[in-house]
Amino acid sequence: MAEPYKIVVGLEVHVQLLTKTKLFCGCLNKFGLPPNSATCPVCLGLPGALPVMNEHAFRLALRAALALNCQIASHPGQTPGFTKWDRKNYYYPDLPKNFQVSQYDLPFSHDGWLEINVAKDAKKDYTAKRIGIIRSHLEEDAGKNLHDESGKGRDTLVDLNRTGTPLLEIVSQPDMNTPEEAIAYLEEIRLLLREIGVSDCEMQEGSLRCDANVNIHVPKADEPKGYVATPLVEVKNLNSFRGVGRAIAYEAARHYEEYQRDTAGTFRFGKMLKTTAGWDDARGRTQVQRHKEEAADYRYFPEPDLVPVVVTAELIELVKAETGELPSAQRTRLQTQYGLSPYDAQVLTAKGRPTVAYFEAVAKAVGDGKAAANRMSDLVYPLLTTRKEEIEAFPVSAAAFTDFLKKTEKVPQDPKRKAFAHMLEKGVDVETALVDLGIKTDFDEATLRASAAAAVAANPKAVADFKKGKDAAKMSIVGAVMKANKGAPNDVVRRLVEEELAKV
Repeated sequence: MAEPYKIVVGLEVHVQLLTKTKLFCGCLNKFGLPPNSATCPVCLGLPGALPVMNEHAFRLALRAALALNCQIASHPGQTPGFTKWDRKNYYYPDLPKNFQVSQYDLPFSHDGWLEINVAKDAKKDYTAKRIGIIRSHLEEDAGKNLHDESGKGRDTLVDLNRTGTPLLEIVSQPDMNTPEEAIAYLEEIRLLLREIGVSDCEMQEGSLRCDANVNIHVPKADEPKGYVATPLVEVKNLNSFRGVGRAIAYEAARHYEEYQRDTAGTFRFGKMLKTTAGWDDARGRTQVQRHKEEAADYRYFPEPDLVPVVVTAELIELVKAETGELPSAQRTRLQTQYGLSPYDAQVLTAKGRPTVAYFEAVAKAVGDGKAAANRMSDLVYPLLTTRKEEIEAFPVSAAAFTDFLKKTEKVPQDPKRKAFAHMLEKGVDVETALVDLGIKTDFDEATLRASAAAAVAANPKAVADFKKGKDAAKMSIVGAVMKANKGAPNDVVRRLVEEELAKV
């Protein structure tokens, strides 16, 4: 049943960039190092230490912005491409400088969009929806507080390794209206940024983090806009895509309950301050933490120790050339060039460029894109999962897999799977695997018919039971023929056994 309100969601996605060093210093940008071992006077904010911009970080951020269809530093009254950095002043225990170098009024990219699939059944249909991108800007990350969760009152520890690592903040328009749309947006962001080499987007390592801005619109005919908007809540501590979806659904339902209880008309957008809430995944609920600061509270001012940057048209073209094919374009090309369904193209693209390259080599060699996709789904993907391998480490090359498909074309699915698994387990080629397992690839129907006739003659009791209406008796004869002719097509054997039984 449809909810009596419309959910309105905007997401703030924070992505750590794949650089060797931090944004303004030479400290390692690497997850899992011993606490406070990757620090220096610059990222610790010691007096006299000056930042130097990491050019690679800026180019990665620019690559992401172009992939998100953003305009690059196009600000009225400014030189085209002009962008600067600003100090965002606030106190956190893990922010040693007491300010964050970020971007405020002149971000290097803005006004973009990302397309997602909002079809009810993504396996059958593709319904496009564009989610607007307000801005995508580059900033430095804060450190990490390690709280005592034992309840014994121990001190909170501070790890400053993450301080100063390059962070891309992608702020969407409030264009998402269901938890599923928010998850689809995050999945597309993760796929896009991984494919173009901007970030590994590992949520469990903190290289992709998300805050959700949520409220609801309740239809009300006598309102000027035709609805009542509830106050905005920013939900933090979202550690999984599933958690994002659950938090949005919970918060929307909570808003509606608050709206129904609000007889004074104060639970309205513009009448209450924006609040920040933490998501408790174990309890499945949010907990209001504080009222949200406004821009003026941060006392933004231009960062005096960093020079502005002017992004030239030549740099934009150079970064575009480095980026390669985007997932959206790749999905369209796979459908057009190889005849894949939207779903098959989506699944293949989601597995990454190396898997797509493997598929294309196979599809071109066998001359049938749909068959190549199906066989990879049947044979390659399950074994990659079982072996916990990526396609680059898979022992069977695209050429060897093509050879396997051609030489097992007439082999039924079950023995084909066994032969393929045998190839991987023993490290042998397809011919050896077929010989080792006694699987034949050239079955003559006359030979199979003779075998079926012999099996009928050798099993008079099964024939008698079959004549009495026991269909299972027929399957015992089919089994005898299959055992004598390993790898024979099951459907052909069944037909021949039925024809021989009809003669008795």
